[in-house]
Amino acid sequence: MAQNSFYPSENWLQFIDSASTENNNSSVDTAVNESEASDAYSNIVVSTAEKIGPAVVQVEITRSVRGRRQNEDVQGGGSGVIFTPDGFLVTNSHVVHEAKRMHVTLSDGRSFTGHLVGDDPHTDLAVVQIQGNNLPMARFGDSTKLRPGQLVVAIGNPLGFQTTVTAGVVSALGRWLRSQSGRLIENMIQTDAALNPGNSGGPLVNSRGEVIGINTAVIKPAQGICFAIPSETVKWVVARLMRDGRIVRGYLGLQGQDRPIPRYLIRFHELSVNRGIMVMAVEPASPAERAGLAKGDIIIALGKESVAGIDTLHRLLGEEVIGRDAQMTILRAQEKQTLMIRPAMEKP
Repeated sequence: MAQNSFYPSENWLQFIDSASTENNNSSVDTAVNESEASDAYSNIVVSTAEKIGPAVVQVEITRSVRGRRQNEDVQGGGSGVIFTPDGFLVTNSHVVHEAKRMHVTLSDGRSFTGHLVGDDPHTDLAVVQIQGNNLPMARFGDSTKLRPGQLVVAIGNPLGFQTTVTAGVVSALGRWLRSQSGRLIENMIQTDAALNPGNSGGPLVNSRGEVIGINTAVIKPAQGICFAIPSETVKWVVARLMRDGRIVRGYLGLQGQDRPIPRYLIRFHELSVNRGIMVMAVEPASPAERAGLAKGDIIIALGKESVAGIDTLHRLLGEEVIGRDAQMTILRAQEKQTLMIRPAMEKP
């Protein structure tokens, strides 16, 4: 006999019997409704997979890594999704970064050599091109319209099992995640659609068959905590990678650490932030040096925007600030000062 078995009392059994007799029609109606809901769910997942599946590709790469005596070739890969009929596809940067060779396989078995168009480790996105015409393609949806609880479908190649379909819901919105470069990826989509190694770079799709995210990461110790880069970020990054081959960002030339600001200084200067960036080092001939920044300064604002930490500063250093003078507010020796700084273009 199994341990911890549960045996209901006679009264409990009678209660169930009574309920089933008195509400027999209601139970039948409930069963029908549940069946209809299940069929509707299945139909959505099936139709979504059939619509997007042909545009999902398997990306296999070879990269060189430093061995004990010499460089060695290692194999890797992930997923991607074609978004133009002439063969442009998006995947994760960590899938294709520094790849020597790239091999792309479609769900119908056709194979192509992949060529890297652009790569942005800071957002973990990359664009690859294959030579083809009238290829199956997916369309991007609007990730800003997502709601927690909304049905989503993930398609990819986990552990090499091509065109694997999993389904779940949007668990939460507005999450953030560190990219491998150390920068913050914001507004991430959290989902419980099962992802495994090899799903990276594959699409997260809504019930209309639109790509609303690119799957990128899971929390290893957990189950069902997975993340996708939102399609609004993907569309912005992809457009610039196709234009420039990289994302152009502002550069100041300093090293800094997030630091709390003493309360008496917050009160005295009537600051809107309680943290800032303490400058630890300034690169020679950099915008920071030309502006007069020095070790020990605490940056608290750039332009009209408060700076509470390095992540905030990264977000403010977009392409639009390059070559333009901006006012930087700092604390130096407990005094509040302003400097003029002109961000340069970030080095490739």
